[in-house]
Amino acid sequence: MLATIIHGPRDIRLEEVDDLVLASGTGEGGEPASGRDALVRVVAACVCGSDLWPYRGVTETKEPRPIGHEFVGVVEQIGKAVTGVAVGEFVIAPFYDCDMTCANCANGVSPSCLDGNWWGRPDREGFPTGGAQAERVRVPHADGSLVVVPGPVHEALVPHLLALSDVMGTGHHAAVSAGVGPGSTVAVVGDGAVGLCAVIAAKRLGAERIVIMSRHPDRQALARRFGATDVVEQRGEEGVAAVRALVDGIGPDAALECVGTAESMEQAILSARPGGMVGYVGVPHGGAELPIRTLFGTNVGVNGGVAPVRNYVEELLPDVLSGAIEPGLVFDLELPLAEVAEAYAAMDERRATKVLLRP
Repeated sequence: MLATIIHGPRDIRLEEVDDLVLASGTGEGGEPASGRDALVRVVAACVCGSDLWPYRGVTETKEPRPIGHEFVGVVEQIGKAVTGVAVGEFVIAPFYDCDMTCANCANGVSPSCLDGNWWGRPDREGFPTGGAQAERVRVPHADGSLVVVPGPVHEALVPHLLALSDVMGTGHHAAVSAGVGPGSTVAVVGDGAVGLCAVIAAKRLGAERIVIMSRHPDRQALARRFGATDVVEQRGEEGVAAVRALVDGIGPDAALECVGTAESMEQAILSARPGGMVGYVGVPHGGAELPIRTLFGTNVGVNGGVAPVRNYVEELLPDVLSGAIEPGLVFDLELPLAEVAEAYAAMDERRATKVLLRP
């Protein structure tokens, strides 16, 4: 099978690798395999902004490894213990594997699943899973991770369903973490796919005014289509002043941080009104640290982290199926998997907001 392998900074290759197979016989150490896994043929995958950190060399790639963590597809095989999905069904996978039965999953934080895993890494029984930018992925906890989409699934719906594997749920987590609700005023820091989906989420939850901080006309236009009421292009102190000026002179109830740098976190914290809340979901890179003295002095709260997108799929899926929300519009470039290296380059060079890949 074909799979995307990252070898180092700006070194992305599509390579022939061993076919993935269901776990059978015994796992690592001679223990019986669980039979809870499934093989999924990838219908669509994509490149995430967080994939750019190893691509740019910000995070080290110590040895070649599979990459990619967002996909939707069709179930091809299931293990003997799988009951919740069937061969031939179209499924959404979150950007991680989880069983949805442990205490952490039940408490709404499925990325901390006690038996969970990340795509591309061997599972706890020692069997490979594969990265999502590939022809197939092995899902260790099929009943937990996979969400079945009622068929038939029309081609036009695929990008919107794919967004539920990460960016839509992540934007939603930023809004939920910040307490966005009916009548809220919101500032969104970051105009990438997650930030744009955070606009959708804020609008969906009833926000009255949504300010997007963006310098890109095409992304500004999409943010307005999603529900943004205002655009602020400035950064730093000028950006904070502009946001506050738009929202009663004191700032919004919620600031959604969707980038992950020290600058974006500072922008969000300083933009929120006294007593407001920051919801952060940007993968931290760039030395962001919480300014405790500032938070203490303004009573601004900070909440968020790795988005538990699997916990949100059932809530968001009906709105995607009905057309009430269209998160798949964040994909502004589609390429075949054979051109995955170009997909990375396009996002790295800001020629694309988010690239959809078709195996």
